[in-house]
Amino acid sequence: MGETGREALLAFADELRRLRQQAGGPSLNSLVAVAAARGRPLARSTLSDKLNAKSLPDWDFVTGYLGACVAYAEQAGIRLPAELTDQARWEAAYWRLLAAADAARADDRLATAARAERGRQAHAGTAPSAPAPFVPRQLPAAVRHFAGRSAPLTALTALLTEPVGPPGTVPVCTIGGTAGVGKTALAVHWAHRVADRFPDGQLYVDLRGFDPESPALSPAEAVAGFLEALAVPPERIPVGLAAQAALYRSLLADRRVLVLLDNARDADQVRPLLPSSPGCLVLVTSRNQLPGLVTAEGARPLPLGLLSPAEGRELLSRRLGAERVAAEPEAVDRIVAAAAGLPLALAIVAARAATYPDFRLARFAAELTASRGALDAFSGGEAGVDVRAVLSWSYRGLDPAAASLFRALGTHPGPDVSVPAAASLAALAPDEVRRPLAVLTRANLLTEHAPGRYALHDLLRAYAVELAVATDSAGLRRAALCRLLDHYLHTAYAAALLLHKHRDDIDLPAAHPGTAVPAPADRDEAWAWLAAEHRALLAAIGLAVEHGLPTHAWQLAWSVNTYLDRVGAWTDQSRAQELALRAATAAGDRDGQARAHRNRAVACLRLGAYDEAHEHLERSRQLYAELGDRVGGGRTELNLGILAERQHDHRRALRHAQRAHRLFEAAGHAQGQANALNNIGWYHIQLGDHLRALDYCGQALVRQQQTGNRYWEAHAWDSLGFAHHHLGRHRDALDCYRQALVLWRETGERYYESVTLMHVGDSHQATAEPDAARAAWGQALDVLDQLGHPDAALVRSRLDAAPPAR
Repeated sequence: MGETGREALLAFADELRRLRQQAGGPSLNSLVAVAAARGRPLARSTLSDKLNAKSLPDWDFVTGYLGACVAYAEQAGIRLPAELTDQARWEAAYWRLLAAADAARADDRLATAARAERGRQAHAGTAPSAPAPFVPRQLPAAVRHFAGRSAPLTALTALLTEPVGPPGTVPVCTIGGTAGVGKTALAVHWAHRVADRFPDGQLYVDLRGFDPESPALSPAEAVAGFLEALAVPPERIPVGLAAQAALYRSLLADRRVLVLLDNARDADQVRPLLPSSPGCLVLVTSRNQLPGLVTAEGARPLPLGLLSPAEGRELLSRRLGAERVAAEPEAVDRIVAAAAGLPLALAIVAARAATYPDFRLARFAAELTASRGALDAFSGGEAGVDVRAVLSWSYRGLDPAAASLFRALGTHPGPDVSVPAAASLAALAPDEVRRPLAVLTRANLLTEHAPGRYALHDLLRAYAVELAVATDSAGLRRAALCRLLDHYLHTAYAAALLLHKHRDDIDLPAAHPGTAVPAPADRDEAWAWLAAEHRALLAAIGLAVEHGLPTHAWQLAWSVNTYLDRVGAWTDQSRAQELALRAATAAGDRDGQARAHRNRAVACLRLGAYDEAHEHLERSRQLYAELGDRVGGGRTELNLGILAERQHDHRRALRHAQRAHRLFEAAGHAQGQANALNNIGWYHIQLGDHLRALDYCGQALVRQQQTGNRYWEAHAWDSLGFAHHHLGRHRDALDCYRQALVLWRETGERYYESVTLMHVGDSHQATAEPDAARAAWGQALDVLDQLGHPDAALVRSRLDAAPPAR
């Protein structure tokens, strides 16, 4: 039901509920009992349905409900207001509801009910109606094996229940999407499903907006075809587009007709074909977004994306048979992945498989895998069923700047690209690249899935790469790649220093001219940028390794290490450092190797791979010693101490922390000395010397506050709290923990936040505050579960052993 009809139904339900309230608020069961005693039974489910405006009530329900409420009120001695017992008033309200429901183009059931009831008011023996006008049925055949698309179908069906617009307007929906995504298939499938909602007919025309063989259909040709379909004699068709369009609109006035305008090039091609009857509905499909229709005609845009893997499997199942698909699930998954969610690509593979019913699907999957994303595997032998040919129809219409950017975007590893990254690829300023990005988006060769972030699916990327190799020199392609990696490296490095300003500097290569390097303004902006670029940064590291740029590879991995560690993306962290180590080793870069070994060890520590962590740390320590880098050596000793602690060897851990302190002291590195002092104090706690621990951790806290290192200050507060806890000073411990939690949350350190929360729970437990203890442990468990960390088992054991909450 449309908005007007919906409002009428809600208002009517409000009146039904008001009557019940005035009658004393009987329960539904009470009303059922009273209605049964009156011989007018009402079902409880029906009462709930109608009172909550879930469907249109019939008149028998209204009268039965009215009688039950009146009878209940009389039994309770309640005198109802006359307006609520006036049946004529209820009848008038009910007819108004039916009129609104019918006017709002309700679905079949509601429209039929509304018309049937309104028909009771008609006088018997009315004059015979005029001969029915000719009803066109022009929809082409629907795709037999249509699959998926539940969300777009729901959105289209919702158009039927929208409010009727002002006089002279018509609801319009534009279905947009890239070539081969199934716009026409969706529109025709849905149009057939709802054809009976448009009893005055369905009009269809292919406007040929992107046909490489034939010119686009002119509006005059399309209108003439519609007039012919409406059985207008040739002698009655006026001369000129304006007069023809006026006749077309006149013929559709006060009629319910579905108009499907397929493959539109632009808004100017569509406007003369729009009727002016609110009872009509217009669907427009186009590879372009047609913003002019959205702006001027109020069209509802419906972007059509790629098929999900499940929808892709459903499509193959419908085309090839459920049994054949179920027999080779792995091959089916490989085919779906290779098609990248593009229905045309899947249809081409399915057609080949259907032609050879005795061939295993694994053979077709192997062909696609061997093609490595190339488009040759998706050729159906004819232009209309060849992915490359179909995509070329959109590419040919681009201006030179947009075409050049599209080719360059094939270099980007995905999953999406920001405006500055696109600007770097094109060697343009960010403001200048927005226009070609908009052109590509309007052509549906790109999708702006979030503000300022653009994606192109894998087959479009493969097509862009083909075009770049055929069109642009190797030097131009290499320069674009270098600018892209410079963009990510320099921006990630700036963001990393905002997250952890006390990290040791590294020397970056100078950015190539034309590289966009937006500097994050503060820590929050840096964090947001890293989160948005998380997947792209990991892909960029792999891209740098693949193309022989080892410095970019290990420095990118170094720059994202703090972020990945703090958000708990330790598998990503490990993979990034593995690539960094491979690149630095191949280049003979010992500094890069030492850093990558140590950062890889940190990820291994987080993941519990202690033997592997030890190997990386020993190699890192050896490299730092060869380089004479005491600061790097000191940091590695701290990590070795953490490893020894995880292995419950606290005396060895203490020795590593003391070695680290000596190295930092020899290097004159105040920050490192403060870090080492805190670790020395922490290991004294593990060894039971809590007073000495307070001394070391107190020194560390003062030095951290002097250097402004908030991250390590949090460590010091947590260590002090732990020492106080073991000395029985639980209130002092809780005060320290609260300070640590503020800083952990400020720096975005999730894992150590959970550690401190565990400590908070332990202190509350020690002070006989079980509810507070459970609350703190519960928060710690939430964090660890989000991180997928094995320490969650320790917290669960605490919660299981704790008394139940009071």
